[in-house]
Amino acid sequence: MAAAVIAILSAMQNRVLTPVDRFLSGLDNALRTVAAPAGRAARANPAAGVADAALTDSQKAHAAGLMRVNHAGEIAAQGLYQGHAAVARDAAVERQMQQAANEEHDHLAWCEERLAELESHPSRLSPIWYAGSFAIGAASGLLGDRWSLGFIAETEKQVCAHLASHLDNLPDADAKSRAIVAQMREEEQKHGADATAAGAAELPPAIHRLMRWTASVMTKSAYWI
Repeated sequence: MAAAVIAILSAMQNRVLTPVDRFLSGLDNALRTVAAPAGRAARANPAAGVADAALTDSQKAHAAGLMRVNHAGEIAAQGLYQGHAAVARDAAVERQMQQAANEEHDHLAWCEERLAELESHPSRLSPIWYAGSFAIGAASGLLGDRWSLGFIAETEKQVCAHLASHLDNLPDADAKSRAIVAQMREEEQKHGADATAAGAAELPPAIHRLMRWTASVMTKSAYWI
């Protein structure tokens, strides 16, 4: 009996996913990402042991706006990585995308937890951020894994710059938000480096500019909505 169970589990692990399997998995992830709380992160929140300082109303509102932008960015990251993974041709690239998506989910949960502590809420435009990013990820992935990795590398480069600006703009007293953003930036740098090491293609300058413009629209909208 035990041998039969082991054989079944082994077969499940080695099963090759069909396009329908990938679609259903992506749909499930989309619904869990935008229609439900992020839930408990797999890893401890980096702000768990940090004291929550008293912030003025304006400081709290500003910190909440920035953390809402970060949360929206993590929603988009889920869509981007899942879109790439859905069409990845190399199994190793698919695993790399899925591992990054898992770490990004922790970021999502940490940001959501901090927003609740700041008595605020995630962006109400989350479905748009996810759907748009999933489409971009899948479209770039259809061009081939090198281009898919190229989008990841450039995205993470821009995200790191964006997180660095948040560390400059968060209230000095808001050590909890700062701890979360600092950990996120460190891991985003790793995701970008991993994509480059895996063979990311260099994107044309026009694509860089379009990505920066798109990110600007999202950050300005998510801060308020």
